[in-house]
Amino acid sequence: MRTAPTILHLDMDAFYASVEQASKPSLRGKAVIVGGLGPRGVVATASYEARRYGVHSAMPTAQARRLCPNGAYLIPRFTLYREVSETVMGLLRELSPLVEPLSLDEAFVDLEAGGRAFDAADARATGERLRAGITAATGLSGSVGLAGSKMLAKVASEAAKPDGLLLIEPGTERELLAPMSVRTLPGVGPATGEHLRRAGITTVGELAEAGEDELVRMVGRAHGVGLYRMALGLDDRPVVAERDAKSVSVEDTFDVDLHDRVRIRSEVQRLADRCVGRLRASGHSGRTIVLKVRRYDFSTLTRSETLRGPTDDPAVVREAAARLLESVDTTGGVRLLGVGVSGLADYTQEDLFAQALGAGAQEADGAPAEGTREAEEAEGAAGAPGTAEGPAAGGEGPQAAARHWPAGSDVRHAVYGPGWVQGSGVGRVTVRFERPGSLPGRVRTFLVDDPDLEPSDPLPLVGRPAP
Repeated sequence: MRTAPTILHLDMDAFYASVEQASKPSLRGKAVIVGGLGPRGVVATASYEARRYGVHSAMPTAQARRLCPNGAYLIPRFTLYREVSETVMGLLRELSPLVEPLSLDEAFVDLEAGGRAFDAADARATGERLRAGITAATGLSGSVGLAGSKMLAKVASEAAKPDGLLLIEPGTERELLAPMSVRTLPGVGPATGEHLRRAGITTVGELAEAGEDELVRMVGRAHGVGLYRMALGLDDRPVVAERDAKSVSVEDTFDVDLHDRVRIRSEVQRLADRCVGRLRASGHSGRTIVLKVRRYDFSTLTRSETLRGPTDDPAVVREAAARLLESVDTTGGVRLLGVGVSGLADYTQEDLFAQALGAGAQEADGAPAEGTREAEEAEGAAGAPGTAEGPAAGGEGPQAAARHWPAGSDVRHAVYGPGWVQGSGVGRVTVRFERPGSLPGRVRTFLVDDPDLEPSDPLPLVGRPAP
């Protein structure tokens, strides 16, 4: 435990939804829900305006629509989210060489390692400068927590939300934590929280009073010892600098189970191409190709094939994924497909023919999977949660948008310029023409096959003039 609050935790406020509000002026101050839009869609992020209606992440989109029928429901635009995240992470790296990203919108920073702060006053000033810098660079807000440990810094940033800063002075941890719910502590989920509640423990203070021996008896040694230390505010974990990505993967969840084997093969090929695109963008190649199939009964199967050397050739990845698919029984229907590449390297094996001939397949059947969780397709994740809709519901990128014009996707009209899709149906698509920094724009409706309307890349939020 440090004697000065020099560990910083940044958590961007309602990140995906805030990016959408910043890029779509007509949505500022309104309820925005980002996630899957189909019957099986799940909320990835809800704006604070939507949260007042009870909408939250990981909630089924259908339930969110009942709670907030007038909200704006948009597909995720991960390309833009990653670009904004890279800007924010760049600001953090200017503060210290020790930056530990947890997701696209959240990270720990060791201010002491960067020589930025050695006491509370310097730490607070650094945190305020960071918040101002993020707003200037992205137009978004983030909440900052400062403390002598990672756990307390995260607790502080959560308490500071939205758009705030909270510093916890070392020595005040127990007093601050005591009245908080046990769910505040990392690792205390609904099941553990309910177990403790039945034992009469609902606050962190009551958790500390119970004592280590009692907690070990209740939840086991490993978890009990950890809970007791956290209840006392003890956490000596260091900030660990970001590591290289271990894998790159993409996946899609479908509104309706796929039964046509030809269609399933086609989707796997499309996912393989998307995966290679991300692989190349990250500057890597990989040796192990992974296929993920979630069937109609929620059972999840994975198949993997390890090549003789790393590749970033789309033909090789497509062929490997197709071979893996042949070993999977899709009778009854498929609700999710995914393709990934692991065993990453920074070079490419040239002997592609030898790779294909020498590949050996391995397989592992997973247990029935839980429902889709919060979408976050960050490179390096072992498997990106599948809240983004598949092609039948509109996915990420111009090709999916060109086919179905999903709500929230970027478009450009030959006459009216850049805009975004508000909705589509019965052969028509409604577009609002506006851009970041503009006034709310006008709405126009076109035929879905209007030759003057085409998908477009997202415009930058700030910093560069829009074309």
